[in-house]
Amino acid sequence: MSAVPKRLTKNQIARMHPNDPTLRSFLEVPSESHFPIQNLPFGIFSPAGGSPRAGVAIGDTVLDLEALETAGLLKISELPAGASLFARPVLNDFIALGREATTAVRTRVSQLLRHDNPILRDDAALRAKVFHTMSSVKLHMPVTVGGFSDFMLSREHSLNCVDIVGGAAAGQLWRNWTYLPMAYNGRASSVVVSGTPVKRPRGQVLSEGQTAPAYQPTAKLDFELEAAIVVGRGNELGSTVGIADADAHMFGVVLLNDWSTRDVQAWEAQPLGVFVSKSHRTSISPWIVTFDALEPFRTDGPEQTPPPLAYLDQKGPRNFNVHMEASIKPKDHTKASVVCRSNLQALYWSFAQQVAHHTSTGCNLMPGDLLATGTVSASGPNAQGCLYEATRDGRQAITLEQGGTRLYLEDGDEVALTAWAQGKGYRVGFGHCTGLITPVDSNKNGAAS
Repeated sequence: MSAVPKRLTKNQIARMHPNDPTLRSFLEVPSESHFPIQNLPFGIFSPAGGSPRAGVAIGDTVLDLEALETAGLLKISELPAGASLFARPVLNDFIALGREATTAVRTRVSQLLRHDNPILRDDAALRAKVFHTMSSVKLHMPVTVGGFSDFMLSREHSLNCVDIVGGAAAGQLWRNWTYLPMAYNGRASSVVVSGTPVKRPRGQVLSEGQTAPAYQPTAKLDFELEAAIVVGRGNELGSTVGIADADAHMFGVVLLNDWSTRDVQAWEAQPLGVFVSKSHRTSISPWIVTFDALEPFRTDGPEQTPPPLAYLDQKGPRNFNVHMEASIKPKDHTKASVVCRSNLQALYWSFAQQVAHHTSTGCNLMPGDLLATGTVSASGPNAQGCLYEATRDGRQAITLEQGGTRLYLEDGDEVALTAWAQGKGYRVGFGHCTGLITPVDSNKNGAAS
């Protein structure tokens, strides 16, 4: 067998697309891993004793982009000269450069990780500087979130909610639902990274049989199985993003859990919609899966009838075939119970349509903004993306695998969201987005919780 060359030729590198299903890394990555060489999601981590910096996940390892840049291995024309973009505690400045720059970095990282590239593979001293085991690092919020908007893109979720409330004829949505992707602006300051505990909140609740509300702990704490766009390059105030240009403004996708207090929500929602019932906590997964990595999994979405207005008329496959799950693990259980299985391809409205509509009146999006899908439900059994749907607002309990039932979340429950796109022999996954429900504190006037 001939010796491996010290450097790959430019022609060899050019032929190696980062999404090629035959690519292999010199690092061992199991086929069921969410982070194969075909994924390479970006995040922010800190090694033991170190400061937060940018990294890429590969298998159960984190590749340190700051160390890679210091070693002179990330010198590409799309990155500006000067101060490092990867020594910073968030990814905002990097993703603000746009898709051309972020794609170039992902491509370069893919080249360095390939099994037939000796630059990292054969340099033990360099590998010791740039690689960290996932278990040895702390993961942080990957971006500073300046704006958070939560949409309602799932037709199935919307129909289920209408049916539960009983405010319209069965199967009938609001008149405007099929003309525009509905949304509300949420609270960006309370978006937290996966693993942050979720303290049971208090709120105004109008209990059954009562004529006035009381301020009390929520009894209907719920999860929502969602995904969210992480905006890359923004747009100027007063400008719009055309549907054909929307992809250029989208960096990647995270899992998102918009924790909800359904009893507080029911009382406050009229006439202006949700407010404190959803602003207490929103969790996101720490690794941002790029749209470049998701491109092989594009698929057709549901037929849109009537046809969208011109500014929302997206040509070609608009959705992504991404399997999604939500599970609950009570404190006295050894195994989590999967309570929902859904898929992003079921969404009626697309990611690109979110961006086009959000900017349609001249709203300016900024790097790091989150545009969430809303609850992702699908048709079929166990495909309801929240307990409000699955239990019909507490009217019918769901059974957990190791015994017991749930109407809504109880203290000590740990909720985990996960998702992946299945390729041939590999997965492009999102890891997990988790949150542990902790008891409400005593209130400030000393009353017991």
